[in-house]
Amino acid sequence: MPSLRAFLLPGAVLPAELAYAALLPVLAPGVDAVAKDLELYAPPEPAADYGLDAEVAAVLREADARGWERFHLVGYSGGGAAALACVAAAADRVSSLALLEPAWAGTSGMSAAERAAWLALERIEELPDEQFMVAFMRLSVRPGVALPEPPPGDPPPWMAKRPAGIRAFLRAFRQDEIDRESLSRFDRPVYVALGGLSNPDQYGAVAERLGRVLPDNTLEMFDERHHFDPPHRAEPERLAGSLAALWRRAET
Repeated sequence: MPSLRAFLLPGAVLPAELAYAALLPVLAPGVDAVAKDLELYAPPEPAADYGLDAEVAAVLREADARGWERFHLVGYSGGGAAALACVAAAADRVSSLALLEPAWAGTSGMSAAERAAWLALERIEELPDEQFMVAFMRLSVRPGVALPEPPPGDPPPWMAKRPAGIRAFLRAFRQDEIDRESLSRFDRPVYVALGGLSNPDQYGAVAERLGRVLPDNTLEMFDERHHFDPPHRAEPERLAGSLAALWRRAET
């Protein structure tokens, strides 16, 4: 039986299986890694009262169903926000935390530039879906960064849920708050990956605030990566090595 168990939570766009398709095969031997889809997309439409507590409850249910008393958590973007909320609510279940450009860390301690970045996101929410998705992607990267082209052919069926899902995440981020006292007491290893081409007033600011709260926190920069070209897809071997080091340290 594998001695190391981990949940990998995706962001608000790709399903978990696609998001982590490149990373899962190169993880260290003996790792039982589960790419878990977000609870956000379980119903046909996001729940009107959707909040990160739904993601926390879903992770804990899945862990209990598997008989996992403790587990490692990896979360990208919105999944990183869910992973943070899980640590704040159930730190005793989490052996280590890996955050890949987490999209949110509560509102306390935001700089003026970070608040402006969130206001820009709020202003695009009423756009038609296609315009909203393009604007959302553009706001997530530095000016001038080329965004990936959509794949040829018709969009996959799951894509139809994504505009509403991203809007639900943005509403939850405005309404929820993180228990920073709980985070400050989380003394297990934390790893944060940040792309050098992502919007620094958004993802960089979140990483900076987390660095002031989480006691055992390591930041790794991926200079050529951005939010839609993340390391778990573009540099999976390098990220797998960083995760292996994190997990070894947590286990010992």
